[in-house]
Amino acid sequence: MRDIDPGNLIIWFIVLLFSLSFHEAAHAWTSEKFGDDTGRLQGRITLNPIAHIDVFGTILFPIVSALSGIPLLGWAKPVQTNPLLWREKTKANILVSAAGPISNFILATIAFIVIKALLMTGTLYLRGGYYTLVQPLAEQAGFMAPLSVLLSVMLLLNIGLGVFNLIPVPPLDGSHVLEELLPASMAEAYNQVRPYGFMLLYGLMFIGVFGAIFVPVYQFVIFLLQL
Repeated sequence: MRDIDPGNLIIWFIVLLFSLSFHEAAHAWTSEKFGDDTGRLQGRITLNPIAHIDVFGTILFPIVSALSGIPLLGWAKPVQTNPLLWREKTKANILVSAAGPISNFILATIAFIVIKALLMTGTLYLRGGYYTLVQPLAEQAGFMAPLSVLLSVMLLLNIGLGVFNLIPVPPLDGSHVLEELLPASMAEAYNQVRPYGFMLLYGLMFIGVFGAIFVPVYQFVIFLLQL
């Protein structure tokens, strides 16, 4: 087991809870915009993490992942939708599905802008790493150290969540988007993969596909921060 700074782990877990809550609330909010109020009736259009927690995916799996060195991702309780209530069902399915990853990219963009501004003012410097993507200069106030961890995690975690959920493998959000874009015959064949989605995801993880996706994205983010 690798050494983990308890303070960093707490900050990461808070960011994870907020990010997952924002993700699921975005699904529910977008579904309501197309006529389905299921999410609102179930209390899912909220940033309160209690409404979104899945004991295994939101608490147990992320903590085990953080302590064991597995990529730091988790999931929340999926928002229930009723497609029969949707107007413009194809458009609704695409946008409701994409709303979750888009919400993560919004959070990542906010963190990026704040980090970039602090880098430009000389408050932070670019170091690299997950918790230490940016660090405060020695003369900065004490609160800048945890703030730099929070910004680092908010940026990288939300990029990871957004990119991961766009991968077109069931049950990830990207699979619903792809299914709507495929011709009917191909969509029907693609739907046969759905029962094996988790097995396929684990297989892709073990052969390093996710790393091949995330590393270039991480390098691109570093490149943008250095501009």
